[in-house]
Amino acid sequence: MQGLIAIEKNLSRLADLLETEGYDVVSLDNTNIESVDAIVVSGADNNLMNMQDILVHVPIINASGKSTEEILEELERL
Repeated sequence: MQGLIAIEKNLSRLADLLETEGYDVVSLDNTNIESVDAIVVSGADNNLMNMQDILVHVPIINASGKSTEEILEELERL
């Protein structure tokens, strides 16, 4: 899959890799979530506001404990 990927700001190294692989990368903070093909999160954030009712209809990849290559493989399987 080549597409628009939203990632958290703290994953800048991953963003660079995805761009070299042909993906369009945007910051998760500045994006209409429904317009992206996938979301990559670090898994480090806590749900401080207890917002559990937010629904998205795009794949979400948790990057916690994964190498950049493993994340890239997951995106390619989508």
